[in-house]
Amino acid sequence: MLKPSADLIIGPDQSRYSLVVAVSKRAREIASEAEEKGEILTEKPVDLAVHELMEHKYIVVEPKQEASE
Repeated sequence: MLKPSADLIIGPDQSRYSLVVAVSKRAREIASEAEEKGEILTEKPVDLAVHELMEHKYIVVEPKQEASE
């Protein structure tokens, strides 16, 4: 499977850390949903989460940064 570059997924104002956190949270949700339904996943949950992000099924929300004084 071809892995997309993080630079292609995130925008210029987004951090890689936020990307990793968002994908990992979604991957855990996918794995949990599959376990509850008794489904066997043929792809890894992280791969599914990355594809969903690329298809704009969810977005990465950056935390608001407070101005330091």
